[in-house]
Amino acid sequence: MVSHDRRSFLKAAGGAAAAATTVTAGCLGGGGGGGNGGKTLTYSRGQDSQTLDPQATTSGEDAKVLNQIFDRLIHFKSGGTSLQQGLAKEFSLQGKQAKLTLRKDAKFHDGESFTADDFVATYRRFVDSDYKHFIGDENQSVYGPYLLSKVKNVKKDGKHKLTIDLKQKYAPFLANLAVFALAVLSKKQIENDAGKIKSDPVGTGPFSFEKWNTGNGVIRLTANKEYWGDGPKLGGVVFEAITENSTRASSLVSGETHIVDGLGVQAAKQVKNGSGAKLEKTEGMNIGYMPMNMARKKEFRSKKVRQAINYAINTKAIVENIYKGMATQASHPLPPGVMGYNESLDPYPHDPDKAKKLLEEAGYKDGFKFELATMTNPRPYFPSPSQTANAVKSDLAKVNIDVTIKKQSWDPHLNYIGSGKHDACFIGWMSDNGDPDNFYYPLLHPQSPSPSGKDWMSWDKMTNTGNYAAWANEKFMNLTDKGQKTSDDAKRKEFYKQAGQIAHDEAPWVFVTHTEVLRGVHKDVKNFTIAPISGPFLTQVEL
Repeated sequence: MVSHDRRSFLKAAGGAAAAATTVTAGCLGGGGGGGNGGKTLTYSRGQDSQTLDPQATTSGEDAKVLNQIFDRLIHFKSGGTSLQQGLAKEFSLQGKQAKLTLRKDAKFHDGESFTADDFVATYRRFVDSDYKHFIGDENQSVYGPYLLSKVKNVKKDGKHKLTIDLKQKYAPFLANLAVFALAVLSKKQIENDAGKIKSDPVGTGPFSFEKWNTGNGVIRLTANKEYWGDGPKLGGVVFEAITENSTRASSLVSGETHIVDGLGVQAAKQVKNGSGAKLEKTEGMNIGYMPMNMARKKEFRSKKVRQAINYAINTKAIVENIYKGMATQASHPLPPGVMGYNESLDPYPHDPDKAKKLLEEAGYKDGFKFELATMTNPRPYFPSPSQTANAVKSDLAKVNIDVTIKKQSWDPHLNYIGSGKHDACFIGWMSDNGDPDNFYYPLLHPQSPSPSGKDWMSWDKMTNTGNYAAWANEKFMNLTDKGQKTSDDAKRKEFYKQAGQIAHDEAPWVFVTHTEVLRGVHKDVKNFTIAPISGPFLTQVEL
């Protein structure tokens, strides 16, 4: 998810910048309160949300809060990628048609009963430009076109049945329905007060929105007493933004917060060595990478140049020295554990001599210059982005490539690269649904016809500007298209293995890391399950 709109990767409606100071939003055992009489849990992260409108964002930070306020038709099971009931009690996909039976016991936080009309309105607001309440091109995130582009129509059959007809066979569709961006909105709010969704949302989820202090990055949620599912066991949740990794870790160890994420190596050590808290981790379904923008920088249009940069950058040293024990080298876009991961591919070895030879063959013996855009705040796939950028700059200087580093906070960084202003950049992706299509299609497929005779596109010709490399390799595109239309997992696996081989060889990115998912958890927290996708799962958590 990135990190993951047709014109820019993130066009959030409203929001706030990261808090620069420590915020003590709650203390252990304190606060009480909340709708269920339980205690309030404080969840600390590196960045505040930008918006609470699920259709206007691709940000994982936004998703953490949205997953508490809203339900989807289908949910992921806690800690994994398998599907389970959400607002749909039954669901199936046969050929080009999905059928869903909806639950009758779900209510929105304003007391309105959930029906099929709410999902129809949700769908139309996201992608139907003829709908009076369409979110608008300027706000619509990439997830609308990506997750719903294969939908032909959505029909209700009474109050509690839905039939969704697809334009083609589309294997990942049910998993797509579980992605945070397809949160089911209230038809009543869409029609009467849609402008407030971004700052005062109404969902059916386990926690209802209470207050957002954008000045210090604190969002307060209250337990939904009438939640249809089991839980919540907490009285409420507070999400607070603490920019510095070490400060966030200290707040956990000192008992000011309950769960922290976005931990770098040193912060993880603080948690591990501190009393009263523990470090929990699981294998992540993510990729941290450096796309090279072929639409902007002509040097990157040479395969030999892109390969040379991969050989020049010592990703092994980055993993071992910067992300000690928290990451593995990447060899292609898919992380281990995702269907279609090509285990026969090795990461590019560090070989400056080979890099120099390739640059000479490409006509750049004396090197060239480019700008590397990076975020300053930690991301799960780049816990230490500034340090990593410095390592890249140093490595490339040794092969006569002069790198200027452009550092920005998260929101400006996304807006900058989303409009194609970068030469190269740091970015990453956390899987939304555990399916290989969720990596290849939104990150490397232009979603526009491939231009004849070249393997890149000008920025304004791409439908999908989440393809930060502006790469348009026809063989790769054909394989990913086949993967979408094939329901046989064995065949899909082979398509994606071949696609991984092409991505590795053509090198539109520098493949940097697959990082572990880390959470610092206080000893008083019970029943918290760390998850590689979706989440955080807080419905069953107790204090």
